[in-house]
Amino acid sequence: MKQGDLVTLKITDLNSSGEGVGRVDGKVVFVADTITGDCVQVRVDKVKNKYARAVLKNIFTSSEYRIRPRCIVADKCGGCQWQHIDETYQREAKQKQVTEALQRIGKLEPVEITPILFAPQTLNYRNKSTYSLKLSATGKVQAGYFRKGSHKIVNLNQCPVQDERLHPLLTNIKQDIHYQGWSIYDETDHQWQLRHLSLRIGVNTGEMLLTLISTDAELPNLEKQAQEWLEQYPKLVGVCLNINSDRTNVIFGRETKTIAGKAYLKEIFSGVELAIGADTFFQINTTAAEMLLQKIIEQLDLQGSEVLVDAYCGIGTFTLPLAKLVQKALGIESSLSSVEQAINNARINQIENVEFLEGKVEDCLSQLAFKPDLVILDPPRKGCQPKVIETLLSIQPNKIVYVSCNPATLARDLKILIDSGIYQLDYVQCADFFPQTKHVETVVILTK
Repeated sequence: MKQGDLVTLKITDLNSSGEGVGRVDGKVVFVADTITGDCVQVRVDKVKNKYARAVLKNIFTSSEYRIRPRCIVADKCGGCQWQHIDETYQREAKQKQVTEALQRIGKLEPVEITPILFAPQTLNYRNKSTYSLKLSATGKVQAGYFRKGSHKIVNLNQCPVQDERLHPLLTNIKQDIHYQGWSIYDETDHQWQLRHLSLRIGVNTGEMLLTLISTDAELPNLEKQAQEWLEQYPKLVGVCLNINSDRTNVIFGRETKTIAGKAYLKEIFSGVELAIGADTFFQINTTAAEMLLQKIIEQLDLQGSEVLVDAYCGIGTFTLPLAKLVQKALGIESSLSSVEQAINNARINQIENVEFLEGKVEDCLSQLAFKPDLVILDPPRKGCQPKVIETLLSIQPNKIVYVSCNPATLARDLKILIDSGIYQLDYVQCADFFPQTKHVETVVILTK
């Protein structure tokens, strides 16, 4: 088998990247846009020693799990990988992904996982969408996601996974940008201004926030246009401008200005009022995140006397609802702006038994002046720093709750904690925070 060959194969599985897996002459072949049960013709794209990658050309026999995508550009847009897969099978594949990671990487076997948690809405669930901006060949402003494997925009007027209340803004803001004549950023030569359009909504309040990401603040008539947007969309509470002049793929820069209205929208999450800014990290699927937090609360059976530490706490999304159920809570977060928002959110809700500490978790956790009964971990995709795991094994809280968006790094960290002989696996719950994609959220509870 060599590059350019056309071959026929049966897809027998899905890998952790969401691609279909088949075999040709004993060699594993990965094919995007396929699903277990498909019989397909593919063109070999890359050949390595242990595997090959191929591009789908024809489907001879469709899998029983294959469905018609509900987005007309699903075959082009890089925003969703799995719109062609039945949603029940999506969830089965995600739970299998977690099970296999825990067994293969974590060496945890057998692993009993509670049936995957999912919200009723598998479309229109995203509370935030950030679109790249480009100019078309005819000079029209386009907003959308990149085509698969490229930096070409798939222009969108609506997105089926975005909260549908944001659709009018996506359609009309592009036209207003064009009318104002603001220049659109060209990543090839790092010139011009507007790079992205970010839209955010409080799912439970309906409040919206609109943010333009630009290389500079020199956008003529911006204040007047921002005020017109507030008048045109009653639920739009703020228009912001984020400055990102760096030559980078990172979307948000370090400075955000409020042009009109407020810098934050209001959201109600698990009975707590949260102020959420333009670049604040907040779970994309509000309903699913609320459901997962409720599951955690049920499993912990808190008595009100516990001392809790929430590492990687963000703006206090989980810290604040949990603080109302314990004696004392401390949140640790490396982002100063998130800590400031968390403190403000505690003040808004009159929650006085909580403190927030700015700093790296690996540093702050080891310097605690008290021993926590419970530590919650919600690290980025790379998982916990080794020092965090070492500190946990030193201070030995009675329970550890680990929330993860990456089964591989979750399994790696769990192996160390469990191999210590101090902790045992008590509860594993997958949650489908990201329908139509391969991504899966998992919560694990360890007890001494």
